[in-house]
Order: sequence, then structure tokens, then C-alpha cells
Amino acid sequence: MSNAPFKDHEVVLQQRRQAATQARRLKVIESVFELRAFIALGVLIVVFSLMSESFMTVDNVITMTKHVAINAVLALGMLLVILKGGIDLSVGSTVGLSGVVAGELLQGLHLSIFDAVAYPQVWAVVVICIAVGALVGAINGILITRLNVAPFIATLGMLYVARATALLISDGTTYPNLGGSPQTHNTGFDWLGGGRPLGMPVAVWIMIVLAVLVTVLLRSTPFGRWLYATGGNERAAELSGVPVKRVKMIVYVISGACAAMSGLIIASELTSAAPQAGESFELNAIAAVVIGGAALSGGRGTVRGTLVGAFVIGFLADGLVILGVSTFWQMFIKGAVIIVAVILDQSQQRYQRRRTAATAVAEPQQDDTANPDTPQPKSEMSGHR
Repeated sequence: MSNAPFKDHEVVLQQRRQAATQARRLKVIESVFELRAFIALGVLIVVFSLMSESFMTVDNVITMTKHVAINAVLALGMLLVILKGGIDLSVGSTVGLSGVVAGELLQGLHLSIFDAVAYPQVWAVVVICIAVGALVGAINGILITRLNVAPFIATLGMLYVARATALLISDGTTYPNLGGSPQTHNTGFDWLGGGRPLGMPVAVWIMIVLAVLVTVLLRSTPFGRWLYATGGNERAAELSGVPVKRVKMIVYVISGACAAMSGLIIASELTSAAPQAGESFELNAIAAVVIGGAALSGGRGTVRGTLVGAFVIGFLADGLVILGVSTFWQMFIKGAVIIVAVILDQSQQRYQRRRTAATAVAEPQQDDTANPDTPQPKSEMSGHR
């Protein structure tokens, strides 16, 4: 009998072993890509610490973390949208709109019918502003789910609508002195941006609480599974019974609410609200999510990665300011970082596809000689059967 089947079997096993080796190598490379945000953050800390002694002082780290928190709150909402495979360009304008609404309420609402001025308490101002942000997100969701407008176009349009609304409400002016007054019982707004319970700014605590809530939402609820499924393959998710339209609507509402919270923090910190606030903030949020390892195509991303991405953006911006780098160069560097992050994301996806293919080839690693259907080499026993 010929030994050709046995030789073919040996060739197949050799190919599988080579594929398994390649899969392991590609997995190591992919792991490095997944850690790119942590690596970038470590490099930034080392470089800026060597170039400036004040960079890693306690006070400066707390200040930088506060700045990071504002972008992180935005980025966590953006993460949910990008996991779905969408985009939200209106969050920066929503930041400005929520601040203007807060300024209008804290300055007093003129009720012409009753010939009186109403001064809502701070908690009511916060709730109303977050509701305004959620409304902007809901409009985005309706445009996308009901009218089938592309997310980029819908949110780009709302970027202008929200910004114009803020300008119309404020007449293009800034609301100063939002600290309130004891006579009107609306004091305490500045605590949101300036308070430090247990030594940490309120914004940092908000970031931590929101990060925990989003983590639980993604890991421990059906909505989290629906969201990843929708981002991975929307059509397949819909055929599997996932309420795709409801998922889309919810993520945009959450994104709008997060943007409103960021706007409140900024207005509280400055004790003033300007309709121009939040310009280009949407780019910072998107950059934080992408640097953190999320795929713009949807279906992949984590809260941990997004937070690290926000720290990369925040530490980079503050480090450049400390070093006295020109604003123009800051914009250039930030844009370059976003481009590099997208390139790395695409590279990671290519390596992931190659590893999947290699794993598929190497999968049957059990000893095929145990299979009775596998041709066996001739042996002495075969002559005695």
C-alpha cells in the first residue's frame, strides 16, 4: 500500500502547527495594539515629567484630572454611540446650550403673565439642563431611527441647531456671576465645578460614578449585549430579536445627557456661561474613544480604554500648555494624534482578521491518529488481520 495518505496527513499537521504559531504571534501583536492607550499615557507622563518639574506635582495632577473628567464624561456617552456604529457630532454644541440654559435659569425667568421673576433652585437647574441635553439626543435618535438620516448628517445638523439655539437664547452674550444669591435661594451652583469632597473635585467623582454605571450597563444588562450585537452586525442583531431602533435612541439620549453634564461642570467652574463653550469638544471625545481602542465601525470598545484615552488627550493638552507650546501647534499635534489613533485601529483590525484566519486553520489540534477514518501507515499488525 502507498504511504501517500499518511504523508498528506503529516503535511496537514505541519500546516496546522505553523498556523497555530502564527496565531500566537499575531495575538501578542494584537495585545500590544490593545495596550496602545496605556503605552501612550506612560510615554506622555515620562516625557512631560522630564521636561517640566511641575507636571507631576499633586496639585497639577488633580487639576489635570479635573480637566480630563470633563472630556471623560463626554467620551463615555460617545463610547455608547460608537459601540453602536454611529457618531455624535452635536455634543460640543450641547455643552454650550446646557450652560446657556443654566445661565438663563439662574439669572431668573421673567414670567410676564404673573409679572414676576422665578429663580429655580440649583437642583432643578441641573435636572432641566440634563433634560435639555437628553432632548437634543432624542432628536438625533428620531432623525436616525425614524427618518433614516445618516448619523453623521443628523448630528452635524444638530450641531448647528443646538449652537444657534444657544446664541438665540443668550443673544450672543455671556451669562456672568452664576453663583446665585441667598435672597433667591439659588446658591450653590459653583459647588459643581469647584467643590472638592474628600479632596477630589466633584467632576472627578462624577466621572467615576458615570464610569461605574456605564460599565455595569455594558457588562451586566441585556442592553449592553444588545449594544455590542447591534454594533457588530446590525442586520443579524435585528433578525435575532434585538430592538435595534430602541438601542439607537437610548444611546443618543445618554450621549446628549452626558454632554449637558459636561456643560454644567464647565459653567459652574467658570461661574459663567458662554454660547461658544464646547467648540470642538466632540473631536476630543471621539479621539478619547478611538485612542482607548474602540472601533469606529462599532461593536468593540471598553469603558477602561475610553478613560485612558481621555487621560491621554487631557495630559497631552495640559502638558503642551505647561511647556508653553503655541495654540496652533497644540491643534496640529492633537489632529496628528487622532489620525495616528485611527491608523492604529485599522492596523489592529487587520491583525485581528489574520489571527482569526490562522486560528481557524490551526483549530483541529487533536491527534488525528485517534480518528479511525484517518489513513494509517502500514504496520506489522495489518498483516495479521
